Amino acid sequence: MEDHAQQPRRARRPGRVVGRVLGIPLYVNASMWLLAVLVTVVYGNYVREQLSLPAPAAYAIGLGFVLCLLGSVLLHELGHALTARRYGIGVRGITLELLGGWTEMDRDAPSPRVDALVSLAGPAVSLALGGIATAATWALPDRTVAGQIAFQLAVSNVLVALFNVLPGLPLDGGRALRAGLWAVLRDRDRATVVAGWAGRGLALVTASVVLLLYRLNLLTLFGLAFVLLVVFTLWQGAGQSIRLARMTRRFPLVDLGELARPVLAVPSGTPLAEAQRRGAADKRDRPALAVADASGRVVALVDVGAAAKVPVDRRPWVAVDSVSRALGGVPALPLGLTGEQVVRAVQAHPGAQYLVTAGEDVVGVLHVADLAGVLEPQRATRRPRS
Repeated sequence: MEDHAQQPRRARRPGRVVGRVLGIPLYVNASMWLLAVLVTVVYGNYVREQLSLPAPAAYAIGLGFVLCLLGSVLLHELGHALTARRYGIGVRGITLELLGGWTEMDRDAPSPRVDALVSLAGPAVSLALGGIATAATWALPDRTVAGQIAFQLAVSNVLVALFNVLPGLPLDGGRALRAGLWAVLRDRDRATVVAGWAGRGLALVTASVVLLLYRLNLLTLFGLAFVLLVVFTLWQGAGQSIRLARMTRRFPLVDLGELARPVLAVPSGTPLAEAQRRGAADKRDRPALAVADASGRVVALVDVGAAAKVPVDRRPWVAVDSVSRALGGVPALPLGLTGEQVVRAVQAHPGAQYLVTAGEDVVGVLHVADLAGVLEPQRATRRPRS
């Protein structure tokens, strides 16, 4: 139930790869295993009571129900993925996790129409699965294992479809709302912000309703906790969508030439304290320390984090080389990249520092904190700059 477009902020840690479906990597988050055990036990106990089955058979049925649920979630996400492929959008992977799943795409939809089609494809699949399961429920005998599983699948898929089409990010309906606003406003980022605030509104309304149901004894404590977890996830996802839209609007302000710090090279073997003294005395703005060989060629870049961990009283005795990374191990960004290209490159290769190059020459060093200061100035003012 998340925003399925690629998010230009960070590389997500999706979980363990368990295989490929139609060439798409499939990940399973650790939280999914927790949900699988929980549903197996809860549904197994339910079946045990309803059908008077022994515990091993009941829990085996519970496990079978979990597998059917996972299959339903996977088909929902494949609806997004295959529709995206139909319109030339690459799919990086599908992840199954505690509260459902999400599909990661390599770029945003090129138009409002495609955005709406991709976002609504998942709920359409869930609704179709719910219809098939409902028909199976009517066709199968009552109070049988197959009938019970069909009924639960019908209810769960219809609920997933209806919940996901609610108009607020990060839900699929929120993406459809964004697509409509995008078509009207001609500004995808503004549309995302509005749809994100709609998602926050949905979270507040949902929280109010479930708290009322709990006070009226119409909802168990377990149900309350689960729905509040969903509400929290919805609020977080909406806030993330708003934040990313605001960041995207600032992409044109990213200029590698201006953000790159000048390089101050010191000879190999220079004590760290002396190198830092030279950096502080340099009249240029916060130069990046580097290590040069005997010919004056820059061969390594001082790792700011590693240098900061060295106790102050040890720095006169620690060679700058010991807290440096060879240039071959530092990601490089060529001058001339657009702001969006810079963010995509940083996302693909997370790090604290990046070489800024012009041909084969190193012309500066980009600190990711400086990039964040442009993209999120309010957050940057609350952090000390290195």
